[in-house]
Amino acid sequence: MTITDPQVETAKPNVAIILLAAGASTRMGVPKQLLTFEGRSLVNRTIESAIASVCKPVVVVLGANCQQIRAQINQTSVEVIENPEWKLGMGTSIKSGILSLSKCLERIDAVILAVCDQPFFSTEIINNLVAAYCSTGKPIVASHYAETIGVPALFSHKFFSELAALRETVGAKYLIEKHLSEVSCVPFPLGKIDIDTPQDYEQLQGMHSANLLEK
Repeated sequence: MTITDPQVETAKPNVAIILLAAGASTRMGVPKQLLTFEGRSLVNRTIESAIASVCKPVVVVLGANCQQIRAQINQTSVEVIENPEWKLGMGTSIKSGILSLSKCLERIDAVILAVCDQPFFSTEIINNLVAAYCSTGKPIVASHYAETIGVPALFSHKFFSELAALRETVGAKYLIEKHLSEVSCVPFPLGKIDIDTPQDYEQLQGMHSANLLEK
């Protein structure tokens, strides 16, 4: 009979999370990272969900309106970095996030990329991505919503160099679609709701009001 070390069986992967919050919110007209939903700014809601998850460390990438947004971040257990090239596109923020982990990259098994304009992003979805990574053995785990797949998404360490080398104008979805045969998905129906325009925000507030009335 083979005796298995219980510590090996219960070993958990080390998963970091990078929260991308560098955009200029041009269609919104104001920094959408600071829009409030259920009493908290979108950026702080996203950070709090990440902190409460199984992921460590938590990195926040800022760019446009950096000082204004940084001043509103009230959590001390996150690393906030600035991407000076944010104007060039999402790929530069992903690269900045990966490079910020360089001092501990050899100890990290995977990284989750997330954005702060999905108001229903949660600790549960983060932990579901990690659980699927452990159970399926797939090196990429993406969220599934509205007949598409996208972020938040988890990438194993084998893709770190590709993430850091993404073209400036592309994001995580490019890599997901490039390696579809290596992708597992977890359902995140409310992931289809993101906030890009004043109309999006108005609809979100309307949904929130309706839910309060139902309660």
